[in-house]
This record gives sequence, structure tokens and C-alpha cells, in this order.
Amino acid sequence: MLKTILAGAVAIGALGLGAAQAANPYTFALVPKNTNNPFFDQALEGCKKAEKELNGAIKCLYIGPGEHGGGDEEAQIVADLITKGVDGIAVSPANAPAMANALKGAGAKKIPVLTWDSDLLPQDKGLRAAYVGTHNYEIGVNIGKLVQQIKPKGGTICIQSGGAAAANHNERMQGIRDTLAGKASAEAPGERLNNTNGWTEAAGCPLYTDDDFPRANQQMEDILAKYPNLDAFTPTGGFGQFLPDAYEKIATRYKDKIASGAIAIVFADTLPVQIDAMKKGLSAGQVGQRPFEMGYKAMYFLKDMKEGKAAPKDPTYTGLDVCTPKNVATCIGG
Repeated sequence: MLKTILAGAVAIGALGLGAAQAANPYTFALVPKNTNNPFFDQALEGCKKAEKELNGAIKCLYIGPGEHGGGDEEAQIVADLITKGVDGIAVSPANAPAMANALKGAGAKKIPVLTWDSDLLPQDKGLRAAYVGTHNYEIGVNIGKLVQQIKPKGGTICIQSGGAAAANHNERMQGIRDTLAGKASAEAPGERLNNTNGWTEAAGCPLYTDDDFPRANQQMEDILAKYPNLDAFTPTGGFGQFLPDAYEKIATRYKDKIASGAIAIVFADTLPVQIDAMKKGLSAGQVGQRPFEMGYKAMYFLKDMKEGKAAPKDPTYTGLDVCTPKNVATCIGG
């Protein structure tokens, strides 16, 4: 953990940022929850494409914790970026309250801030100009709809999430719960299912991975062994699928049950490695985001704001893709 923070500090310190360098390219930080996640790698690709297209007008600084953790490392990195005077920040908060505290100094320094992938809590949204990313509640809604198609009579479900303080995962969980319950809840992460519209959450669930992929696969293996008649397993992120060999080893044991509809295994995200798993019959559905667009659009929006133009619409949604074995060849949009 200390090594991660020090590495971030060195990277920031090497920038030599400041208002006096107005003639230089704007340096915009794209801050993911962690840098060992292939989902965020796609956002980096979008950021770099914008940098290339803008031909020297901006510099894409991709910086974040090596591991997910609890969000404190990420918040410290953002606080350091503000202290050093980066020109703009686009951040995916791992811990919404901690990130809100870190962002409090950005306004005084006239540093435009966007959130992407995950947002701040409602009471803190004034600290950023806009959210750019997925309608997270709708990810959960679409996961829930796929589960309902497979298991129309309901059953027992286990939801696997990311960090307990991650607003995006809590919103997705709320979408799953509300859809299966057939009624809206007041706030994220929604009301626990307890014989609600035919659905009950298994004891010990939801599971929290903190984006630890080996842990995610271990949790999946343990819960499916503990509840051999589990009707649905619904991760709100790619998690275990991002380690394809380990995931395949576990999911293959349930391939026949997935094919027959005995269990609905439906994941968030549609990265290539995840689509490959679905093609092998190792999931019944994938509801995906467009992280490339998040990183790409964030750079253009930050440049506009830095040059005095209006902030983007809040929120700016980047769309999602609903993939099943039946439409897998054509489900990924642009």
C-alpha cells in the first residue's frame, strides 16, 4: 500500500504542474479505482486516443492505486493531484465519501472535476461538474430482467458486489433488487430480498470482492458449493471473469445447469474475455458498459471546461450492451 502511494507521489511530483505553464499541454488526470483491472485499461485506451487526436493540446495522466483497497489510497492520490495543480481530474471513486473529502480543494484551484464509472453520493455531487459513464441502476435492472427470463418463478439469489462504499455497485445492486422485487426502493443499495415477489437472498450474501479477483472466484466457488440449488448468481462487475482460467475451472462444473436454466449466472461488463466465457457456455448473460468512451469523452469535456466552455450534461450516459448466448455475435454497440 505504501509503495503504491509513494509511486503515485513520485509520478505527480515529476509533472511540475502549475498555472505558469499555460503554454504547455493541459494535463488531465484519469483516475481509476485501481490499475490492475482490464475494465479500466479500456478507459485508458480512450484517454490516449483523445490525447492523440488533440495533437499536443492535452496530456493524459493515468494514475491510481495498484489495488482496489478501501479507497483511501485513491483519495490520497487525488488530493495530491489537487495540491500539485493538475489541470483537470476525471475520477472513478472507489469510496464515495472519502473521495468527496479529497475533492474539496479542487474548486478553489479552479480544477474542473468529472466523475466516471462511479459517482459521488447525492449530497456531494456539487464537488464535480458532471458524471460521465453508465447508468448504473440500469445495469442492475437489465441483470434482473435476464434473471427473470431464466427463472420466471423466482428463487434464491446471491449478489456479488465490489466495495461496500462504491456508489456504482450499490446502484447496480439496487437495480437488481428492485427489478426482482417488482417495486422501487428508496435508495441504494435497495431493500434486501426476503421472499419478495418470489425471491430471497441467500444467507451470507451479498458478497463483497473489493475488486480482488482471486477472492471473487473463491467466493463464487464457496457459495455455489454451499447452496447447490442456488437459482441465480449475479456479480455487479466482471470480477472473477477477469481471471479467465480460474473462472472457467469453477464455472465449467455448472455448465449443464447454466444451459438448462437451472441457474442464472449473469455478470456485469462485456470485455472480450467475458464474451469468450459466455460463448463457452459459462454465463447466461453479460450486461456491459463502454469504458473506452468514458475515458475518451472525459478528456474532451475537461478541455472544453478548461477553455471556458460549458460543462457536459449531468449525467452524460455512455450506453450499455445486453448480451446473451443468442445475440452474442451482434450485441456489442458503439
